[in-house]
Amino acid sequence: MKRILGVALVLCLVLGVASASALTASGTVMPGKTVTVAAPIGGTVDTVNVEKGMTVAAGEVLATMKTNKVYAPQDGTVTGVFAAPGDDAADVTTAYGAVMYLEGTVKYTVSGSTSKAYSDVDTTFVHAGEKVYLVCRSNNARKGTGVIIAIDGSSYTVQVTEGDFIVGDSVYIFRDEAHSSEQKLGQGSLSRVSPTAVTAEGAVVRVAVKDGDTVKKGDLLLETMEGTWPGYTVTGTDITAEEAGVVAEVAAAAGSALSQGASAVTLYPLSGMRVETVIAADDLKGMKAGDTVALELTTDESRKYTGTVNRISALAEEDAEEVSYRVYIDFTPDEAVSFGMSMEITIGEDKPAAEEEKEETPAEEPKTEETAEDSGESSRRERPERPEGFDGSPEGRPEGFPEGRPENLPEGTAPETAAEGE
Repeated sequence: MKRILGVALVLCLVLGVASASALTASGTVMPGKTVTVAAPIGGTVDTVNVEKGMTVAAGEVLATMKTNKVYAPQDGTVTGVFAAPGDDAADVTTAYGAVMYLEGTVKYTVSGSTSKAYSDVDTTFVHAGEKVYLVCRSNNARKGTGVIIAIDGSSYTVQVTEGDFIVGDSVYIFRDEAHSSEQKLGQGSLSRVSPTAVTAEGAVVRVAVKDGDTVKKGDLLLETMEGTWPGYTVTGTDITAEEAGVVAEVAAAAGSALSQGASAVTLYPLSGMRVETVIAADDLKGMKAGDTVALELTTDESRKYTGTVNRISALAEEDAEEVSYRVYIDFTPDEAVSFGMSMEITIGEDKPAAEEEKEETPAEEPKTEETAEDSGESSRRERPERPEGFDGSPEGRPEGFPEGRPENLPEGTAPETAAEGE
């Protein structure tokens, strides 16, 4: 009876495993969320570097805002920088007279006059661009050269190009290097050239120099933007991606206006990838959020992933032939996965029936006398093979051979006779 029950139990286990096969389905890799990359400051878009469908890395520049660039008007040294990124350039100019100052290579000028020139037609008539020679009236060791840069009647201005002087020096001006009295063009007073005030309009977004820098004419000094910047945290003029993703939409266009906080680019972040599938209601029984599933790329079976059921929609799919629901599965993608790829989904374990039977079948219990009787089996031991020439007598019994058992008697000897001998 017990043997019959054991066989029935094994059959039930096998049938149960066969009916508990895994559910398989096909799904598609879809974006789980979108991220909006906004303009940090209002203004005009300069360049757009991406298109819909492009994959971008974290930190990649998606677009740039147009700036007004301010360049050095002459060679010189930056002597004061009062503006910083985020400042209103006009406010800084009002407070300090400029956003920065630039001292040129020309340090001095002479305000001269021909009223003290040698009395001659040629010496009382000077020319713009003419080179002249200067000598300090109080100390002829201080001397140098200059160029006439402006003329107003008998007055003219000399730009000092060489020589060491002191502001306020009174100098003679000559046409020749020998300082001949016949070539004297007059005299004048030496003064310092004022630093050039650099001004700008708009929001300062970048300062390219610092105090003490030497620059050449045409070097970039700073950049500003026209637009709105309330509460602007300075990040430059680049609009960058905060995380890797695929471009979903591009709202920015070169030359167009973009207000602060407006969407420039929309991304599908790679970290938001998920698999979506539609499963019939009957197959969803027992499935719940948090369940683990196996995923495999349809195009590459070697690419396998582990997914987790994020949620199951409570709304049935409208176009399905039977009542079905959409299932959303989270997983960690690698470089082989792209949006739109197909995935094979396995839900639940699917062990071979033979393996399950081996694991679940209980070990066979030792047989007792009762079970042996129930099964109709004899309780006698297995008869060993009788040695050749052995007649069953005690004297001729080989060592280790059983004695007094009916199985060991010579052929033709009755069991009862053997029993009596015991």
